[in-house]
Amino acid sequence: MIKRTQRIDMRDLSKMTAEDREPVEKNAMNGRIFNIFKVLANHPKLVKRWTPFAGHILSKQTLPFRDRELLILRIGWLNQAEYEFAQHEQIAKRGGISEQDIEKIKQGPKAGWNAHEAALMQAADDLYENSVVSDATWATLSKTYSTEQMMDMVFTIGQYNLVSWALNSFGVPLDDFLPGARKV
Repeated sequence: MIKRTQRIDMRDLSKMTAEDREPVEKNAMNGRIFNIFKVLANHPKLVKRWTPFAGHILSKQTLPFRDRELLILRIGWLNQAEYEFAQHEQIAKRGGISEQDIEKIKQGPKAGWNAHEAALMQAADDLYENSVVSDATWATLSKTYSTEQMMDMVFTIGQYNLVSWALNSFGVPLDDFLPGARKV
């Protein structure tokens, strides 16, 4: 992964209005506000409008957990988004995705996946490289996915491509609990 320089400081939430803090604090997990939200707090209106969509993609969509995380990790890897990959590697492992699978994600579609999972990897690669899922990839996935799932697949890759761009461009530092985080 490429190390990025932090360009946008993390906002001091205590200096924000309650209304502006609310969408940031709503995304806390176990009382912890992740660095991505501390940086995004610099634009409260954006956070307020973006988080409902991000919440759908993360927890309310139609894809199985494993498929969603394979897609997120692949697009994060393609973008060399250290923060995104580290966060979702932890989520994926807690959900049962193996270290061997994590290594295969880095290698891509030809790393010995079954046909469905190879097509998931290829969908991320297709969108990253060509901005469209190829006909062959679409045909493979549409054998087992509903129309809603096909749409959620594209939006999952797109959402995490966007997030990867933001994290890389803003230089969001790894949260202190993630491997590789700089201890201050």
